[in-house]
Amino acid sequence: MALNYSMDNMDPVFPGLNLLFELKPLFIPLYVVLVIVACSGNLLLVANISVTKKLHTTTNFLIGNLAASDLVMCIFCVPITASYAFETKGWLFGIFMCYFITLMQSTTVYVSVLSLTAIAVDRYVVVAYPIHQRIRPRYCVYIVAFIWLVSIGVSMPSYLHTNYFALKHAGYNMFICEENWTNLEGQRLVYSCVMLLLSYMLPLCAVSISYCAISHHLKKSKVPGAASYNQEKSSRRRRRRRTFWMLAISALSFAVCWLPLQTVNLIRDIDINIIDKSYVNVIQVSCHLVAMSSACYNPFIYASLHNKFRVQLRNLLFSNKRQTTSSTVSQTSRSRYTITSLDAPTAINLKDKPC
Repeated sequence: MALNYSMDNMDPVFPGLNLLFELKPLFIPLYVVLVIVACSGNLLLVANISVTKKLHTTTNFLIGNLAASDLVMCIFCVPITASYAFETKGWLFGIFMCYFITLMQSTTVYVSVLSLTAIAVDRYVVVAYPIHQRIRPRYCVYIVAFIWLVSIGVSMPSYLHTNYFALKHAGYNMFICEENWTNLEGQRLVYSCVMLLLSYMLPLCAVSISYCAISHHLKKSKVPGAASYNQEKSSRRRRRRRTFWMLAISALSFAVCWLPLQTVNLIRDIDINIIDKSYVNVIQVSCHLVAMSSACYNPFIYASLHNKFRVQLRNLLFSNKRQTTSSTVSQTSRSRYTITSLDAPTAINLKDKPC
């Protein structure tokens, strides 16, 4: 039996879908805005870090890895998951995409967690050991690869317990793609608790410990009686504190956004009947929307708190316009003041640099 526009007959099996479909006109535009904002913002962030040599540092590569994971999540996971939630025939993307999306959604979450943790550790090393040689940018590839491999490994239990099946035997024209821990409820609860702790305690503890250590180190680094030296150190401390606050706000926004969904999943793992079945679908979709919105904030956080990001992003966005202008100038002034298309952007960039 088809599900199209006959949801009343499904109440005993899917009692929460009626309310969810009534709210579809509200949720779909929100998902569309989320995907557009997150994809455009993170794509600009990744492109800015990739093409700008001044931003090729360990911290910025880790920030780029965080943005890349958000971009992957918004391109592959968010649209398909939203479609699955509001499609009356269930999963329409086949068995391969069922397992692939399940794996990628979990993987991108843990990539974000490990990237935030690595950034916090890197900032502490920069402040505590300023004269030590930092990791070269080319070696950051190995760190990023390690983060993705560990994230895939941690996500494997969800992947291995995902099932794709049809409900035709039950009289419904629907395909389901869900985790199935039948007769393994205890293991599922343990896995959920461990993942919940890792998703929040790991990045938050890393950021908190790093910030306390950085604050303690900066207080100890004051040199009494050396005014000019202390002024330079003070300026450096302000820059580092601003950078750290940028990263701390990013970690906090990630934790706040993902907390509702992880909490709902944990409650359902403890006892699926705790939440009223008439509202469970709306609650889950709302929490999922809030969790996915975490991908939107990082580009704005970095652009608002990091001066170098703003300057380089402005140069990236307007480079084509400048090249066109400089090319026109080079064609019209060929006698005394000749400006080539290669020299003009350099001259303009020098003017844009803050004194």
